[in-house]
Amino acid sequence: MDEQQETSLAEVRHLPVRRPDSSPTPLDTEVVQAELVSDEDWDEIQRRKQAIRYEGYRQTPIVLYRAARTVATHDRTKTAGRALVRHTCYTAAGVGVVVKRWRDAHGANRYERQMRAAEAAGDQEALRYWQEADVAEKQRRHDRVMDWVRSPKELVKAVAIGLAAVTGLLLGIGMILAVADGNAREVIGPIVGVLNAIRWTAWFLTAYGIFLATGTTAAILIYLHEQGRKHTEPPSWTAPRQAGEGDVMDQLPDEGTILNALKNLNIRGFNQALKEGWRIKFLMPPVIDGKGWRTQLALPPACPVEEIVKRKTTLAHNLVRYPIEVWPTEPQPAVLDLWVAKPGALSGPVDPWPLLEDLDNVTVDYFEGVPVGVTIKGDVVRGRLFEANYVMGGVMGSGKSTMAITLVLGAMLDPLVDIDVVVMAENADWEPMEPRLRSLTAGPGDDTVDVCMGILAELYDDLSVRGQALREHDKRAVTRELAEKDERLRPRIVVVDECQNLFMGKHSTTALEAASKLISTARKYAITLMFLTPEPSKDALPRKIITVASNKACYAIGDQMGNDAVLGTGSYKAGISAVGLVPKTDEGPGDVGTAMTRGFMAKPGLLRTFYVPQEDAHRVTDRAMELRQQRNITSAPRAEGEKRDLLEDVAEVLGKGDPIPAAEVAGALKTRWPRQYRALTGKQLVARLDRAYGVKVPSTGNRWPIDPVTVRERLAELATLDLDEE
Repeated sequence: MDEQQETSLAEVRHLPVRRPDSSPTPLDTEVVQAELVSDEDWDEIQRRKQAIRYEGYRQTPIVLYRAARTVATHDRTKTAGRALVRHTCYTAAGVGVVVKRWRDAHGANRYERQMRAAEAAGDQEALRYWQEADVAEKQRRHDRVMDWVRSPKELVKAVAIGLAAVTGLLLGIGMILAVADGNAREVIGPIVGVLNAIRWTAWFLTAYGIFLATGTTAAILIYLHEQGRKHTEPPSWTAPRQAGEGDVMDQLPDEGTILNALKNLNIRGFNQALKEGWRIKFLMPPVIDGKGWRTQLALPPACPVEEIVKRKTTLAHNLVRYPIEVWPTEPQPAVLDLWVAKPGALSGPVDPWPLLEDLDNVTVDYFEGVPVGVTIKGDVVRGRLFEANYVMGGVMGSGKSTMAITLVLGAMLDPLVDIDVVVMAENADWEPMEPRLRSLTAGPGDDTVDVCMGILAELYDDLSVRGQALREHDKRAVTRELAEKDERLRPRIVVVDECQNLFMGKHSTTALEAASKLISTARKYAITLMFLTPEPSKDALPRKIITVASNKACYAIGDQMGNDAVLGTGSYKAGISAVGLVPKTDEGPGDVGTAMTRGFMAKPGLLRTFYVPQEDAHRVTDRAMELRQQRNITSAPRAEGEKRDLLEDVAEVLGKGDPIPAAEVAGALKTRWPRQYRALTGKQLVARLDRAYGVKVPSTGNRWPIDPVTVRERLAELATLDLDEE
């Protein structure tokens, strides 16, 4: 016997022992097994049985309490309780909504609210308007009440006349029926019918009143519930929770958690609105969106999205995230669009470039674009090439060259495309592609800048050739079909890496003018420009270029000014920011390859660029060369005069004789160096001499004669300037 049973037995030893029934056993009862015991043993057995029963009685309240506690603390009970409170709050709030509407319709509340708002805004005209409307409404209601007070007799009279008219009508109908049937009793038949109808209606309401009352009450409660659900928010703790998530931030948070994160940003306007009774309104409740969750909510007055963006680091901390994983933006005025990534969703390598999957069979169309990266949700984004121009900025090691290389590798797989790459620094990033490129020039010196200027000038002159070709084909823009049959309209891509050396060098003004004109006018001519710089600023990446560029990508950047220099003025304040991105360091990869972009997707957003290793770049180049050989297409050879000086060439063809008209000089240049000056006209020559070298050509007789003396003197001045610089 265990200790518990001993204790129970001791407690009941004083209880009387219930003796067995001494009544005789029926004769037909068969004894299967029996044992003779003494009276003392029998008493002990009975005491033990009573002790067990007593212990059961004593433990019953404890068992019931434990069962009740288990039920009360169960997740299903909590969920049901929250749902009950939430829906009760909806119904109660619906009553408030209906009462408020009734008061607005039958009182002066709405006018008083408008007057307070106009007074707070300092709008005296609106204040006077609402005061007049309030007085007029009060007078109208007063007149209506007084009419009822002064005219009770008219009301009684109208009711009496109405009843008399109805009764007379019914009697008239009865008389007509009686005359027709010859039965005088039918005179009051219609009245009896009406009374019977009233009697039946009373019986129906009495018999089925409970059902009507129940249905009406249910309809009213449903209406109140819907009104409360649409116009109010219940306590945050009653919000429904997903299974197994609670407040865990790696899944969907509840709305109270988001409100708490915003409240702890210490934005005065937001917290003041909460104190005054403002209720947070979610235009989009938290939902799974790609590799994270997203929500949209309306903000109160005095709390612009810009203030939240400024506190992005604190907001990320409140949401248990890194700053890179939290992106607040403003899709429309006074609305916060908040996207939060799952922990670690933006780390790790991007999937392989899709074109590498079946490289031996892949082909690319310049006019359809190439895969360039994936969104933070994992969707593949295609980079446009036709009618697009690119600007890419970011500190060294952020991965900006990766995007340009990916675009160029894809474009090389279109055999029609000619590509020039100018790298104003020493690196080997582009060397695997050199066999397929039309030209590759690398180096930090002025010679590289001169080559770039020559390419830009050639492209600008080529616009006339392309325009003439489009006129001949009677088309407004280059298409795939036109590029296939007319080599003058083959797509061209020019990449300028480290472009700050171009826009801040000796040809800065000329380079800016040429680049901006090309971007502005070459859209329909199948010419694509790409500019890359590690130090975006108003000088290294002029705003004139940013304004007209269609696709902008900002990788890890140091400050707000650099961010807006790439993505456009005001981007940082609107939440379109790459300031939180971290470049590659010795300690880790950071956010290399991730950029905040404009023009790639319908809305600005993060883009993770595909990365193509060097060995795969060689494979792509081989495939691109194979495609060109299959089509028997060769790149136009690099122009002989790309490093030549136009002023020196003009001086050479002029000699030391008399002035020669510009058109003849242009013809001589094309004859001498056809690759370099094949599209040069007299007017273009005059413009380039003025723009690049400061040589003014008079319009004498509209022939624009170029004087060899003036050209030689300008050459001497430039040579002197070069010596001074050295």
